[in-house]
Amino acid sequence: MLHTVRHILEVKGKDVWEISPEATVFEALRLMADKDVGALLVMRGEQVVGIISERDYARKVILLGKTSQETKVGEIMETALAPVHPDQTIEECMELMTRCRARYLPVIEEGRVLGVISIGDVVKDIIYRQREMIKKLEDHQNGA
Repeated sequence: MLHTVRHILEVKGKDVWEISPEATVFEALRLMADKDVGALLVMRGEQVVGIISERDYARKVILLGKTSQETKVGEIMETALAPVHPDQTIEECMELMTRCRARYLPVIEEGRVLGVISIGDVVKDIIYRQREMIKKLEDHQNGA
């Protein structure tokens, strides 16, 4: 059975944490900490305009001597997004993440944001399916 992005969202939930490009990076970091997530979608109204992650903060604020209280999300957000459809397979997502060097993918269907999946979500799903396959093979081998 092929697992899809929709399956991951059913398991992890469809919470979407977002922030405005005009917000400060400090506000974004606080929201990430409060929600225990590593990235936020950057939204202008209903439109996704970027994504900001802890990695963006480390590389584009700290290392450049800026401050999170003065830097706006829009100044450091990643705008080259790789959105996926909920019916795409996990393998397609893994390939896209590898090719685009993306750690987070917004899930969009008919112009509406349904969620975000991370590389961790994808790896967890792949590991789960491998364990299930190994169990089935062992059961088959043992005549169960």
